[in-house]
Amino acid sequence: MISNKETIVALAAQQKRLDQRGLLEYRKPIVIETDISWTAEGSARVQIGSTVVLAGVKLSIEKPYNDTPDEGGITVNVELLPLSSPKYESGPPGMAAIELARVVDRGIREAKAIDVKKLCITPGEKAWFVIIDVVTVNDAGNLFDAAGLAALAALNSARFPMVNKETGVIDYKHKTTTPLPLVKQPLPLTVYKINGQLMVDLSTNEEIAYDARLTVASDKDGTISALQKGGSEPLTVEEIDAMMTIALEKARFLREELQKQLK
Repeated sequence: MISNKETIVALAAQQKRLDQRGLLEYRKPIVIETDISWTAEGSARVQIGSTVVLAGVKLSIEKPYNDTPDEGGITVNVELLPLSSPKYESGPPGMAAIELARVVDRGIREAKAIDVKKLCITPGEKAWFVIIDVVTVNDAGNLFDAAGLAALAALNSARFPMVNKETGVIDYKHKTTTPLPLVKQPLPLTVYKINGQLMVDLSTNEEIAYDARLTVASDKDGTISALQKGGSEPLTVEEIDAMMTIALEKARFLREELQKQLK
């Protein structure tokens, strides 16, 4: 397939794409599976087209932070594996992994999706901490949406592990039926701008040509919790408004896929 930047930009001017999709059309299939790992408290596999990511949720009991003694905590980690793309290398997280982790984290944290006060066991002494790990299996584009969807699916599937009442030791081999205190369902959706045209779900071939992108994290009622701008070109107020409208509409679409496939 021809995938040079000039071709992609020229096609965008004609409101066309390399793979014949509409500008606001997602790749197929969209597959969401949960409980794929028995060692994690919650887990999910998400596939959008050829892009595949895994997300796992681990729960640990730690001392709360001094400034929030009655709250648990949330951490998001992302590992971009070399097996998922030749552009990634082994070693410490690079800028792409750090940004992806921040985007997923901010959507969840700023929405106050998890009632962190309910994670507290003993104020100032013990609280549950939620660790979300996202790993790429195949990067074929649009990791922001795939990672956010996988993280949300994994959080929904998570169950607290058993804890020995006498010793306080966690028994990770046995889970309770108690879900996380997940009170909101934030989902990030990324809209890209190429040669003045707005589109979603870019493939890796198309990602070389975008001028700007905006990731919008929103809840199921349309409440926006976070925004993340990327790309070298500026965006006008009108473009931001249009991108947010598209993001909310497509977030509803992905949310419907999540609900449909997890029934």
